[in-house]
Amino acid sequence: MNPGPTSSSAHPASLQGVSHYENFPVATVLCPPHLRPAIAAIYWFARTADDIADEGDALPQTRLDDLAAYRADLMATAAGLPPSPRWAEVFGQLGPVIRQFDLPVPLLADLLSAFEQDVVKQRYASQAELLDYCRRSANPVGRLLLHLYGVNDAKSLAQSDCICSALQLINFWQDLGEDIARGRIYLPAVSWAAHGVDEAQLLRLESHQNTLNLIADNARQAGAMMRKGSKLVKKVPGRGGWELRLVVQGGLRILEKIEAQGFDTLRRRPKLGAWDVVVMGWRALWM
Repeated sequence: MNPGPTSSSAHPASLQGVSHYENFPVATVLCPPHLRPAIAAIYWFARTADDIADEGDALPQTRLDDLAAYRADLMATAAGLPPSPRWAEVFGQLGPVIRQFDLPVPLLADLLSAFEQDVVKQRYASQAELLDYCRRSANPVGRLLLHLYGVNDAKSLAQSDCICSALQLINFWQDLGEDIARGRIYLPAVSWAAHGVDEAQLLRLESHQNTLNLIADNARQAGAMMRKGSKLVKKVPGRGGWELRLVVQGGLRILEKIEAQGFDTLRRRPKLGAWDVVVMGWRALWM
């Protein structure tokens, strides 16, 4: 995922768009100014935890211990108690946001649960198991942002979950080669069997018709999930709705790029260029 096991030195306010911590639109020009500090604080919290879980050369138990300490600081901050000095800047910014917006702390804790899982789990047996991971790694992001915008009806939350889970899955299918090289296979094992692919072939990054069909099937499922949630863009007010339109179109455009290269993301990671941004903007206007 991202550099530096505790790289909280890079301040999120300097970042734009969907950046370092995947699926998190960060304080862009389209975001209402009064929400930018809150979004930046949540982002910094998530990014720091992500780095603890995923970067550097710390042993798994050390990562889990650090995440437990980070969780304790979250709970102390939420209770109005001083956190430890270790991540003082992160929680110094997050604390006022929790109080000002009455943030649902369980959603922040769900993110930590997903990061803890990243430390110890590198295979997924089924789509349901993978979506449970997305429920904690991605869906809380959308729900936290909707909370800031005052959108909390059940239908909107369900649509947000579809968008966020789809974004997480699209990120997996975009980064397949990189993740597998690091020992992580997010493709559900049940879908390997359905397409006649085994673990050894994936670990060797073998790109043949069966593996391409496997990736294509999973990519299309992610696209269907994204489109299922896309009507949410009409529920988010003002600038936030326009930003969400671009997020949705960005995910769909990545899927188009994956398809354009024959679904071979084992050997090549698709990227968006300047023209893709123009296409995304045009499509966003017509959503």
